[in-house]
Amino acid sequence: MGRRILMLTGSPGVGKTTILLRIVETLKAEGYRVGGMLSREVRERGDRVGFEISDLWDGRRGWLAHVNQKSGPLVGRYRVNMEDLDAIGAYAISRATEECDVIAIDEIGPMELFSEKFRVAVQRGMVSARLVVGVVHWKARDTLIEKLNSRKDIETYVVTNRNRGNLHIAVVREAVDFLTKHG
Repeated sequence: MGRRILMLTGSPGVGKTTILLRIVETLKAEGYRVGGMLSREVRERGDRVGFEISDLWDGRRGWLAHVNQKSGPLVGRYRVNMEDLDAIGAYAISRATEECDVIAIDEIGPMELFSEKFRVAVQRGMVSARLVVGVVHWKARDTLIEKLNSRKDIETYVVTNRNRGNLHIAVVREAVDFLTKHG
């Protein structure tokens, strides 16, 4: 009990971001300062056109990736918006590491891993004393993810259709246990 890094993983569309948002909202309601980066898919007329990122602390938003993005690394049919990823996403994680009780990271995946600033922010969060809650892409392979998964203070939860309705309760319990003992 009382792990410091709590990560969600699972297949696309299973509800990882929704669960992370429930965790964040519950911890905020308990009085904890939660910051970091959240990403959500954006649809137009039923078709996914990209992914928006937001800073949980100040609400700033930008594009992680979009089908109409003109430049940036290509992942599937989306181009990664490196400027917003660095200025909003990586910055939000860095600020949470300095100023918050909890660092939320959504997600550590192929798009985000193109950013060196994102990588550095995640690494700083991993070695800080702060509680980290986040999402790891289920198929992504990277040295940063290998380092994360090899830590002794990590607990990884696999989100499924069966457990997605109440998994946030177990994660919040673990988070509060850590925060109570180390806060």
